[in-house]
Amino acid sequence: MKREKVEGRREKGEGRRGTGERRIERHNTAFSLFPCPCSLISCVFFLLIFIVVATLNSGGYRYGASDQAFYVPAVLERLDPGLFPHDHDLIQAQARLTFFDETISMLARVIPLPLPSLFVVLYIVTLAMLALAAARVASTLYRTRWAAVCLLAALTMKHEIARSGTNTLEWYFHPRQVAFACGVLGLAAFLRGRTAVAAALVCIGALEHPTTAVWFAVWVGVAAVVADRHLRVPAAVICGAGAVLGGWALMAGPLAGRLSTMDPAWVATLPDKNYLFPLRWPMTAWLLNLGYVPVILAIFRRRRAAGLVTPRERGVLIGCLSLVVVFAVAVPLNAAGVQLAVQTQPARIFWMLDFLATVYAVWMLAEGARPSERRARAVALAVIAVTIVRSGYVARAVSAQRELVSIDIPDTDWGRVMRWARGTARDTHWLADPAHAVKYGTSVRVAGQRDVFTEAIKDDAIGMYDRVVAMRTRDRLLAVGDFASLTPDRARQLASEYDLDYLVTEASMNLPLAFESGRLRVYRITDH
Repeated sequence: MKREKVEGRREKGEGRRGTGERRIERHNTAFSLFPCPCSLISCVFFLLIFIVVATLNSGGYRYGASDQAFYVPAVLERLDPGLFPHDHDLIQAQARLTFFDETISMLARVIPLPLPSLFVVLYIVTLAMLALAAARVASTLYRTRWAAVCLLAALTMKHEIARSGTNTLEWYFHPRQVAFACGVLGLAAFLRGRTAVAAALVCIGALEHPTTAVWFAVWVGVAAVVADRHLRVPAAVICGAGAVLGGWALMAGPLAGRLSTMDPAWVATLPDKNYLFPLRWPMTAWLLNLGYVPVILAIFRRRRAAGLVTPRERGVLIGCLSLVVVFAVAVPLNAAGVQLAVQTQPARIFWMLDFLATVYAVWMLAEGARPSERRARAVALAVIAVTIVRSGYVARAVSAQRELVSIDIPDTDWGRVMRWARGTARDTHWLADPAHAVKYGTSVRVAGQRDVFTEAIKDDAIGMYDRVVAMRTRDRLLAVGDFASLTPDRARQLASEYDLDYLVTEASMNLPLAFESGRLRVYRITDH
């Protein structure tokens, strides 16, 4: 009799719910985003869409752009130690702090692809990792597949993390993106109860970009301690070992001397790098970055009231907010000019808060406490429409100025000059407009694979890690002065003082012409 009553109530309850509005009442079991028999095909299809839309929203793809001005030469030098005899110390100022050049050069030796082609493959793999990581997080925290689709669409919309020198996506392969994708994969593994896997993924990310991985290490580490009491003793032992290792690194290892302060002359070489110093931020940057905290907390409370929060999600929340505490501790040290507090760029912790805020905001919009497939689908389609329209607008604006996708050095006047440069002796030393990388799209070190007197913007950035490099860049920029006013006599004088061989310029000069392409001319400025 009791069984008949229960079944009757169940049938009556199901009858009251429409098919389109059927609620999903359980959250403890994760769903698969691609449950059909053709799941692999579906997965590849969704990944391709994600990669294409994310790339368009990022302004296309270009080899050798922006930060690759120092990552590519580091790999090239690892592959061919005879390159860059003049710029070796500058390149190694940052390269020696990571294993990026070692890992990529190892891949380049194993995979039979030219370096530009390898970089575009790694770019695609990185975006695929981010998409899969986000899908895994969504399948744990959400209850509808459309909400997961909505999160993927939201993540394709590139934006800057205010005054951090960081974008959520880049238009070229960047090791920072690899470390971030590994970190999000680690979060997904942690939410699914695989703490050891999460730790391993964060460590893999550290090989590519330590200063991104270290924030994920704090995030996942705190989350694990909060969520699992059994891990507190092992965590204390690991922290103790890490403290000993860190102390050695800072006192006698690769980070030796980085607890000392940057003197005013050194800081003065970073006039355009205000993102390194939070106390120089405008109030809007503080409001934007700290605004993540109330958003995350408010939505977390809604999830907890709905009975959706697990101990591991609570750990993720506390671990993420602990990064704000780390930032608060780092700010006075940063203001005092302590090298480590500047070079680790603690403002980038807000990238992690941005990600969690996005995950929670999508849940709030697409599901809320009483989710339905209809609501999640409507929100997902709206976000998809926005990101597609945005990507089309960005792509059209970019394509009006340059190629939307450039896998190798473009066949422009600059590209042809740099191809000629690669045929010169490997120890040749070049003089070019200090802003040449911005002006022509790639630097001499990347496109020509030759030493260059100075490359203003990126050499400035590398100077953050080494005072000698910072002073060298400052002195060379002063020596060049106004490049547009450079005279033949001054070019010869610089060649004599700094062992320069060639000058590339748009100006017509009374110097021996070595090569010419369009408006660009290469002059020999040395007597030997």
